[in-house]
Amino acid sequence: MKINFPHRQFAHCESGVTANLLNYHGFPCSEAMAFGIGGGLFFAYVPFVKINFLPLTTYRIGPGSIFAKATRRLGIKVIKKKFGSPESAENELDRLLEAGRPVGAQTGVFWLPFFPPAYRFHFNGHNLVVIGKEGSDYLISDPIFEETVRCPAADLRKARFAKGALAPKGRIYYIEKMPVHFNLPKAIESGIRDVCRVMLKVPLPLLGVRGIRLLARQLAKWPDRFGEKQSLLHLGHVIRMQEEIGTGGAGFRFIYAAFLQEAAGVLENDRLIDLSRRCTAVGDLWRDFALLASRVCKGRAVGQDSFDHLAALLSSCAVHEEALFEDLRSALVR
Repeated sequence: MKINFPHRQFAHCESGVTANLLNYHGFPCSEAMAFGIGGGLFFAYVPFVKINFLPLTTYRIGPGSIFAKATRRLGIKVIKKKFGSPESAENELDRLLEAGRPVGAQTGVFWLPFFPPAYRFHFNGHNLVVIGKEGSDYLISDPIFEETVRCPAADLRKARFAKGALAPKGRIYYIEKMPVHFNLPKAIESGIRDVCRVMLKVPLPLLGVRGIRLLARQLAKWPDRFGEKQSLLHLGHVIRMQEEIGTGGAGFRFIYAAFLQEAAGVLENDRLIDLSRRCTAVGDLWRDFALLASRVCKGRAVGQDSFDHLAALLSSCAVHEEALFEDLRSALVR
């Protein structure tokens, strides 16, 4: 059995899954629009939560949030489930596929054999759509791949019940019912206000612009605190989370810039066009940070103040993002 599900390749897994599911159910939607309505842009530095034994740095909201927020703001009824055992999870997935329903699933990357070996590491926030089953293989629309892929049932079972941080516990989600009408302008404005709030107003030093500044301060202290080897491991982990997990710091800013450009047309608000350009410029700053950090990790940086320079670049990102989101919030005031 295979559902006639139009597969499209995108930059990021969950926003791609959300866009593909919305399009399948009759709502034309780009990845950028799904990401923006879902309030996907975020930043958090959480040193007491470990990924591969190193502090968590994340540039997007938690797994499942983009789909949940985008569908809620569009008035779409969805079903979300977790399971206590792999057997019950697999039985429910098979039942839904037999009923002709494409199913979103959260998985651990390490256990997915269609990923190249170099990219198979322990990260449990990867999203994909299961669209069929042939024999003992599941047919999968993974939006970061050009074509649909196959996955043996045993491997998908392991991926759906991977252990560790962000353990998926067999989590699946799917669209149950679409509304007759959509209030797209309201959904866009809600998504923008949500991102402005989490980037500017959450009263925790770990999140948003304050979290970027915290990471900058901590990073400058790493050489004295950890020594050279551990400092480079910490720095390499930050860059891996930024550039290899999903689309990372710069990539998410570029997607959000595309969303603001689309939103400008829907809302008939030309201020969003300028803010889109500024968001792209912020993405360029993050990319500059990643480039210098990679040189430091490879021992190619010039001078003795590499970590201080990186901290200064992060502080600059925080300054520009704070100004961007303050202006974006005011752009919606009527």
